[in-house]
Amino acid sequence: MAESKEQRLAREIYEKVGGMENVEKLIHCMTRVRITVRDYSKIDMAGLKAIDGVLGIVEDDTLQIIVGPGIVNKVANIMVAEAGVKLGEPFPKQGGSGLTDREKVEAKAAEVKAREKAKHNNNSSFKRVLKSIANIFVPLIPAFVGAGIIGGIAAVFSNLMTAGSISQDWANIITTLNIIKNGLFAYLVIYVGINSANEFGATPGLGGVIGAATMLTGMNPEAPLTNIFNGHALAAGQGGIIGVIFAVWILSLVEKRLHKIIPNSVDIIITPTIALLVVGLFTIFIVMPIAGVISNALVGSITWVLNVGGAFSGFILGLFFLPMVMFGLHQILTPIHIEMINASGFTLLLPILAMAGAGQVGAAFALWVKCRKNKELTRLIKGALPVGILGIGEPLIYGVTLPLGRPFITACIGGGIGGAVIAGIGNIGAIAIGPSGIPLIPLIANGHWMGYIIGLVSGYIGGFIVTYLFGVPKEIQKETK
Repeated sequence: MAESKEQRLAREIYEKVGGMENVEKLIHCMTRVRITVRDYSKIDMAGLKAIDGVLGIVEDDTLQIIVGPGIVNKVANIMVAEAGVKLGEPFPKQGGSGLTDREKVEAKAAEVKAREKAKHNNNSSFKRVLKSIANIFVPLIPAFVGAGIIGGIAAVFSNLMTAGSISQDWANIITTLNIIKNGLFAYLVIYVGINSANEFGATPGLGGVIGAATMLTGMNPEAPLTNIFNGHALAAGQGGIIGVIFAVWILSLVEKRLHKIIPNSVDIIITPTIALLVVGLFTIFIVMPIAGVISNALVGSITWVLNVGGAFSGFILGLFFLPMVMFGLHQILTPIHIEMINASGFTLLLPILAMAGAGQVGAAFALWVKCRKNKELTRLIKGALPVGILGIGEPLIYGVTLPLGRPFITACIGGGIGGAVIAGIGNIGAIAIGPSGIPLIPLIANGHWMGYIIGLVSGYIGGFIVTYLFGVPKEIQKETK
């Protein structure tokens, strides 16, 4: 197949900037490919300016290569695709340095994780969906954590003011904290729309607009738009983030098709206008009603299972969460968490699933005690335990318990014990997603943090006892240097 103009430009730009390895990040604007360069001495500036199709060069905080509207997004997307990254993501860097003691367990964990991932990877459509969900929500996790903690602080102050423990003078402080928190939660559909567009290859701004359309801003409440399926009034936010993700995926298909058929000279005008109109109408009148039914069904089903199953449901969820993580299936739970938060103010699932990490911590302590003569293993455990307690379980899972086999199983049982305690106590929810372990404590809703701590300790103890009694192979208890 003959090389297209966009492919030629991408190739020649790489050649003149010192190769792909000299690029740190790459994004684009209306007319320019913006490159963050690692070493400017490697750039052939004269050759870069002489490329057919390059209209100019601007040297600022980034190297800005002007190629014109309509074509710039195609060139930039080709360049990042060749690097195996997305727009704005760091490019792979060659070389490396020696590992510290703490990094050894992380390196081993990464190796085991990659091996397990390759073993179970079948490139199915479902796998690709799960990966996309992860890519959409992972960048938002710091915002969930920060906004959630601020909202939790506001809730504590509000309760104290209601009880008369603090004066009404705190009202403005509480309002200010809630304003900051609502900067995320009130406009979450916009952020999800932008990230979804990045993931699916659409224009991020257009994805944000599609997300915003679900808020029905400007609709007269006294004369609302009608649900074409049942005649009821449409409600702002109906369908939630599940509907937004699907709608932006449709947007990406429409926009890519339009880019192919609209001339470059008018692409910047015609494509976004048609894409927003067509997909906006589709989102409001088709996606929102259908996604609303799906979202309500998911939240209702999970709540029903926890209410009916109680401790048994909690045990099953805590037991099988880590195997779900290994297969990447846990990503499908993220939209459910957020829909539960939107519906009730908290997610009952997250504290239960967090117990899986507690079981790993308990199992690691048991291995440390029973295998203390195995210096190599204890060194790995000491490197992985601190971050495991703080809710980052991958070093423990892939660096310690999973390679040993039986300890992984007993750790999962410990997670099930913690999950049973959480579900048995009941009504323990988190107001935001992201952390687990000890860092999740400030995000527990309605002051039920003590119940969460009891579950966490139960997971630690359960993982320790089951692993100590049944999960330590004799061969790893031998003395090693």
